[in-house]
Amino acid sequence: MSDPQEQLLSPHSIFVTATSPDSSISRRHVIGTLGVAAAALCASSGTAGAMWKWGAMNDVPVVKVKTIPSDSRVGKVVAPSQKVGGFPEEWVRLQGRNLKDYTNYLNSLKLRNISAQDVIAAHAKERGSVWNALPPREWWSRMGYTLRVVDRISSEMRTPVKEIVSAYRTPAYNARCRGAKRQSWHQANVAVDVQFDTSARNVTSATRSLRDRGLFKGGVGSYSSFTHIDTRGKNVNW
Repeated sequence: MSDPQEQLLSPHSIFVTATSPDSSISRRHVIGTLGVAAAALCASSGTAGAMWKWGAMNDVPVVKVKTIPSDSRVGKVVAPSQKVGGFPEEWVRLQGRNLKDYTNYLNSLKLRNISAQDVIAAHAKERGSVWNALPPREWWSRMGYTLRVVDRISSEMRTPVKEIVSAYRTPAYNARCRGAKRQSWHQANVAVDVQFDTSARNVTSATRSLRDRGLFKGGVGSYSSFTHIDTRGKNVNW
């Protein structure tokens, strides 16, 4: 199986594959060329999220995104910190060894504009008596695709990521989120709600432009203070 995080030879080329992240089903390859001018409110409680009812989870499509090379001058010059901490003690206890392992996975992505702390902080939240949790281990790579998209958007806009407001949500936590859909893509670990250091309107516009030029296939939702981005494998706007 090829490495989904493999980098491009050119900072303006993109390679997108709609596929199933957990099986070796057939793939569609799309090659595009990119030249750009120009970000849900909850994150949620236990790996029981794997049991939510919405079709066969192994068939959830995601998008492989190859990003600009590490030697590109686009984006941050200094890599994000690999250190994490400051999370609620009870939440940390509930995650067990998964917290260290997920941190290592996120750091292995070598994202230019997003740290492991940024991502994990979106999971370390509680609504009422329900804690959110890290995603099931077998789904970790799904978020890698979406984070690659967000990282690329940040580099192309030359604008830092301010906060990942929401990423994976367990079904129990998702049910506590006002306005969240019962079949939210956050529960499949392919979606983030993100804020950048610019208006959400600018982020939404830039994200849709990048997507429509071939960077990825997925949903882009416009909200007053953040933008929803997912890699469901089908283009949808709202």
